[in-house]
Amino acid sequence: MNERLSDALYGLGWSTVKKLPEPVAVRLGQTIADTVWKRRGKGVLRLEANLARVVPDAGPERLAELSRAGMRSYLRYWMESFRLPAWSETRIKDGFEPEGLHHLTDGLAAGKGVILALPHLGNWDLAGAWVTRNLGVPFTTVAERLKPETLYDRFVAYREGLGMEVLPHTGGSAFGTLARRLRAGGLVCLVADRDLSASGVEVKFFGDTARMPAGPAILAQQTGALLLPVTLWFDATPVMKGRVHPPVEVPGTGTRAEKTSLMTQALADAFAEGIADHPEDWHMLQRLWLADLEPREQS
Repeated sequence: MNERLSDALYGLGWSTVKKLPEPVAVRLGQTIADTVWKRRGKGVLRLEANLARVVPDAGPERLAELSRAGMRSYLRYWMESFRLPAWSETRIKDGFEPEGLHHLTDGLAAGKGVILALPHLGNWDLAGAWVTRNLGVPFTTVAERLKPETLYDRFVAYREGLGMEVLPHTGGSAFGTLARRLRAGGLVCLVADRDLSASGVEVKFFGDTARMPAGPAILAQQTGALLLPVTLWFDATPVMKGRVHPPVEVPGTGTRAEKTSLMTQALADAFAEGIADHPEDWHMLQRLWLADLEPREQS
């Protein structure tokens, strides 16, 4: 029943919210965010606990302000995502202003393939749509299989409509397909700040241990592709901002596991820089640090 309800609500969002005038959608998102924040549910409390690690000197009042701003940012992501399929080419092109873009364009021009690795900051779907529209570059990404299957299909259709090739996270074939795309000089984009699987790499993140995916670093090692961290943020304007960070280099010595550990830590450090600058735009409403996980999640 909950799965069917979720599917119906997402379907309602994509069919209804995208028809609203933008100012109305903005106000609606803020109203929903404030209502959810005031109820102090599990997601809001977890967001606040995560933000307490990011801003350790923040008192209760500051954390409350950050979590409220965080929920508004999170609902901005959803409102924009529901509306993205109806946005014009111009609206998408004008909706994102990245700095450091030369790292991406130079890498693509070299024909060696590029991996963009992002945390859950800002609106990564908008950034992806901007790349396909403004740069004219298609890319491949991976999506978690959601339940029910119809909800997963909605997300795949939505992202494919924005110009993305979407592979399922499970099933075992995603890594090989990503590697082939990169060896052909293509672009791969991966959200990479949370991994609870046995293959996750332990990193130091805001002073404590968390796990992040090994995939970006291993892909870079195996294919020779450029690995670029990307961070995103919102400001008071309708235009999202972002930064393409300098490449994460493959170490010259060490085992594959050692190289993967160092590269993933470098990603974590770049993510931490962006999150520390814009903590309210980090949409992490789940447990992340190993010390916070339930015993069954660590096994």
